[in-house]
Amino acid sequence: MHIPDGYLDPATCAATYLITLAVGVIAFRRARLAGDEAKLLVPVLAAAIFVAQMLNWPLPGGTSLHLVGGALAAILVGPWLGYFVMLLVLLVQALVFHDGGITTLGANVLNMGIVAVFTGYLVYRAFPERWRVAGAFLAGWLSITLAGLACGVELGLSSLAGQFLYGFSVTIPVMGGWHALLGLIEGAITAAVYAYLRARAPALVAGGKV
Repeated sequence: MHIPDGYLDPATCAATYLITLAVGVIAFRRARLAGDEAKLLVPVLAAAIFVAQMLNWPLPGGTSLHLVGGALAAILVGPWLGYFVMLLVLLVQALVFHDGGITTLGANVLNMGIVAVFTGYLVYRAFPERWRVAGAFLAGWLSITLAGLACGVELGLSSLAGQFLYGFSVTIPVMGGWHALLGLIEGAITAAVYAYLRARAPALVAGGKV
């Protein structure tokens, strides 16, 4: 899902950067109100998610398939700090490991740091307390599925500008379909980690309340 340089047309790159920066400004203001325990979790979560995202599988008609972790970050530290968790991960991957482009960083953060994070959080919070483990599973599944679809839309838009080889008929089914399958694993991991922490360290889970 890490879109490399050259895959997106300039207009899509600019639009996704603008959206990402706008959300970043709001997230910075809101994140300052978060508790100290939640803030301390940001680098720890970023390191764990960074390792998980290093496992990539190439996809035809798209970019790659990998775990995201956006829903888990949002559940543990809330969506605003979750945004910065994913931003930190994606910045290091792009600048140090060349996993994802610089011109496409706005799109990658939009997909994994905004779509995945806020989708995961909203789905999780929609469930009552006794069903939160099921909510965490669905949050993990839907967050990565919608993030993959968003990536497919961006690639499809760039095909209209002649920048990308495949159109919507390929990019959306490939990115959405494969990530929906991987979402079952993402959901299971998200639910398992949440259930473990809720039993062993409930204060960490409480940090996700906004």
